[in-house]
This record gives sequence, structure tokens and C-alpha cells, in this order.
Amino acid sequence: MPDMVQGVLATPGLVWITFTFLAAGLVRGFTGFGTALIVMPVAAIFLPVPVAIALVMFAGMFTWPLIVPRAIREADRAEVLVMAFAAVVTAPLGVWLLTFLDREVLRWAVSVAAALTLAALVTGWRYHGRVRGPGLAAIGGAAGVLGGTTGLTGPPVILFYLASTRTAAVMRANTILFLALLDIGIVATMLLRGLIDWETLPLAAAMGLPYGTGIAAGQGFFHPDLGVLYRRVAYVVIAVAILTGLPLFD
Repeated sequence: MPDMVQGVLATPGLVWITFTFLAAGLVRGFTGFGTALIVMPVAAIFLPVPVAIALVMFAGMFTWPLIVPRAIREADRAEVLVMAFAAVVTAPLGVWLLTFLDREVLRWAVSVAAALTLAALVTGWRYHGRVRGPGLAAIGGAAGVLGGTTGLTGPPVILFYLASTRTAAVMRANTILFLALLDIGIVATMLLRGLIDWETLPLAAAMGLPYGTGIAAGQGFFHPDLGVLYRRVAYVVIAVAILTGLPLFD
């Protein structure tokens, strides 16, 4: 146990990573997403990228009890399961495509497509009606492929819900549940490929405190009637994601 504590305290950039997890928790608790967007750019400065990814996944799992039970109650579970299953299935395809596609061209294409979609949403565009099984699978599949090629798994599903007429509570719950299920899929994939660094677990457990504190506070700020505010905050988070995803800032 003392060795584990010493290992955590010796983590490069520990103070910065801790405050970043606190901020990420606030955003995740309110919007239902945004953790990787906030944590990865900072954590990747101090830690190898695979370690940073594992840290985000494990810290998320440690804090599930704070956020997932409510999401399960409020989410459209059948809809989320279809998208999550499709995303887990197609994520390896995205990784495989990396051997054929130019990564920078792909990142530009994804950023431009996301920016155009976001612009349409900000101007008030919405789709009406209900997307059924094949459409949901296509959205989840796209999220999986994009996640495998660029690391951006959440935005396709998040933009899909923001374009809908669903309530803020359902959008938030569906997004939380979708990303939680993807955590399982990503960790399972990393296990199969031998990419998991089990030494990350103590650090992830330690980050669970600031992250969980932020989640609890952010979730406390959220109210089902705050639909307009929810969309505005989500738009800002997505816009930051688009900007940080541009090759210009490498």
C-alpha cells in the first residue's frame, strides 16, 4: 500500500491532472460528457497516451455509482444499447482504417463535418420524428469508427441528440449511459490487446475523489427544466472539442 501511495504521489503533473479531473467532473455531471475532451490534452502532456486513456476509462468506472444509476432510470435504454453495441463492434474497424487513411486529412474532415453540424444546431435546426433500429445502429457504428480513427467517439451521438427534440434529461441520460457502455468496450479491447497498464489503477482511484466531487456538483446544478442552458453548455464543449481536434494545434 505505501508503494502505491508513493507511486501516485510521484506521478508527473499530479496537481494539474487533479484539477483537470475536478473540472471534467463538473462538466460531465452537468452535460453527461466531456471528460476525455478536458482530461486528455492535459494528461497526455505528462503521461504516455495509452496510460492517459486507461486513466480516463478507469476513473470513469470508479465514479459510475454517482452518475450511472440516475441515467439508467431516465435513459431510453433500448435505444442506447443499439448504438453502444454498434459502436463497440465498429471501433476495431476504425483502428484498422488508420493503416489506409491519412490521419490529418481524416481529422480535418471530421472537424469540418462536426463544425457544420454544430452550426446548423446553433441556428435552430432540429429533426422531427423517431430514428429506429437501422438508423441508431448507423449512428453508433459511425461513432465507433470515428472513435477508432480519431479518438472522438462521443460527438456523433451527442450531436444526434442535440439535433433531436428530446428533453435535456433524456439527452443527458442517454449520453451518460452510452459512454459508460463504451468504457466497458474500450477497456475490454485494451485488455485483449495487452494495452492495459494495471499500475494506472491506484492513480485512477485517487483521481476518483476530485472527479467524483466535480460530478456530484455538476449533477446538482443540472435540472430537467434547464433545456436551453444545457444545449448552450453542450455547444461550447463541442466547439472546444472541434478546435482541439484540428491538426493546427498539434
